[in-house]
Amino acid sequence: MDLGIRGRTAIVCASSQGLGKACARALAEAGVSLVINGRDRALLDRTADEIRAATGADVTPVTADVSTAEGQAALLAACPSPDILINNNGGPPYRDFRELDRRAMLTGVTMNMVTPIELIQKVIDAMAARGFGRIVNITSISVKMPVPGLDLSSAARAGLTAFVAGVARKYADKNITINNLLPGSFDTQRLRGGFAAAAKKSGQPESALAAQAMAEIPAKRFGTPAELGQTCAFLCSVHAAYLTGQNILLDGGAYPAAF
Repeated sequence: MDLGIRGRTAIVCASSQGLGKACARALAEAGVSLVINGRDRALLDRTADEIRAATGADVTPVTADVSTAEGQAALLAACPSPDILINNNGGPPYRDFRELDRRAMLTGVTMNMVTPIELIQKVIDAMAARGFGRIVNITSISVKMPVPGLDLSSAARAGLTAFVAGVARKYADKNITINNLLPGSFDTQRLRGGFAAAAKKSGQPESALAAQAMAEIPAKRFGTPAELGQTCAFLCSVHAAYLTGQNILLDGGAYPAAF
């Protein structure tokens, strides 16, 4: 399918690896010029080279922490007026809520709620002036289904979801859409790292913990980053212009509800 976005420009946050990288790759395959982002320069450069070699796309790597004012300024200096914004960021680590102090809570809210809102503020007026804009926020299944130990991440991402619900409808008539992707368990380094930590703590093999987790998913497997990336690219396409303010679950059926 031709997504109708060839020649467009995109900023893809936290895209040196994992789900962000998959979104960047899918957009590049659709003919979009990219600004990708990460904090590890070597890893980011390798990702940029990989996407260029595979797709021929124009890829500009920007090493920065997107949660800082300086990091956001660097992204927008590289792409002052993007047609597409993919908001993505790491989340707070697993932690019992009783261990969270004020500083930890404010940091978590900054990373997963304030940062994407700030970036939306900075790009949406130019999108409206051009009559085209696609914004996708990568949040989490935990917005809809609590995950013990991810209370701070869940709360911050749920706050973002509520915040952009009204904004999405305000700008719908400008051909701007804002949607949220809610990934469940995807086969990423972050997921595997969680199994490694749990294995060290419990003494069980990582493979056994992964098999147990997959058994609890109706699809009986983890998602692949490419699956999420292609869904993200479709949300950015001309074909998704009537889809806005929505939360799209990609979880293999893990969320057990009809609505």
